[in-house]
Amino acid sequence: MAFDVIALGRTGVDIYPLEHGVGLAEVATFRKFLGGSATNVAVAAARHGHDVALVTKVGDDPFGRFVQTESARLGVDPRFISAIEPGGPPTPVTFCEIFPPDDFPLYFYRYPAAPDLLLHADELPLQQIANARVYWATVTGLSQEPSRAAHFAAWRGRGRVQHTILDLDYRPMFWADPSEASAAVHAALEHVSVAVGNREECLVSVGESDPQRAADALLDRGLDLAIVKQGPKGVLAATREERLEVPPFPVEVINGLGAGDAFGGALIHGLLAGWDLRRTIEFANVAGAIVASRLECSTAMPTTGEVHSALQGRSS
Repeated sequence: MAFDVIALGRTGVDIYPLEHGVGLAEVATFRKFLGGSATNVAVAAARHGHDVALVTKVGDDPFGRFVQTESARLGVDPRFISAIEPGGPPTPVTFCEIFPPDDFPLYFYRYPAAPDLLLHADELPLQQIANARVYWATVTGLSQEPSRAAHFAAWRGRGRVQHTILDLDYRPMFWADPSEASAAVHAALEHVSVAVGNREECLVSVGESDPQRAADALLDRGLDLAIVKQGPKGVLAATREERLEVPPFPVEVINGLGAGDAFGGALIHGLLAGWDLRRTIEFANVAGAIVASRLECSTAMPTTGEVHSALQGRSS
């Protein structure tokens, strides 16, 4: 079958505190959720009614089985979520601290190596990736071999076709040095048609943190669409023919960590629906805001109806 969306990359289990405004040392109660950026984007796209598959790897352990079953429960086809050989590294867990409205420290437990970074090129469903209407990958997947080589194999097999998206998703703790990340992203941009990132990620990717110059630099690399998230200033989206900025959608923030992934899933929906650029970015912006108003990431992803209701509420 041809999937609407295939996402490749990070997965694991989020362990989020149920007590907010205090550090992890003081937290007594937690709850687990499906997590990982590429995984969250896959769930978000599935919530908008698309046929979605996730390509990743988990540990041979109970959390790995949770990733597989919870992905399926949330509408993501789990057939390409494979388990590493027994005795390999465990499924990663991630803790966060929650200090609303804008401080959410993350603690990644992905050592000595996360299974999703041990995915080899010969384990990829290359034909399905090539045939997918949208292919989503992240910069995190370039941070280590053999995952880096697998990502480039997927791009070579697919070609630089429409809706080949790179989430700039730069996490400093996954890289020995920013220059290593810059070199990897520089090469990756030759293979994609859309890039999405914030100002810091654009600085690492193309050497520009000014949103307008960053968008120009991305388009100069041959992309069809560049999206630069500007925090409290909203989102800049640019093609060669059009450039617009969408202001933030106000919500009471509980946890901002999943907002970007909700934005990604909603962006995918707008692209597949053939909407104009403004409608697509406004829809994605509101989807991200909705998730920022909730605790978790994957299970917080809104439906299309929820996003439309929020948009209608703003306009009324």
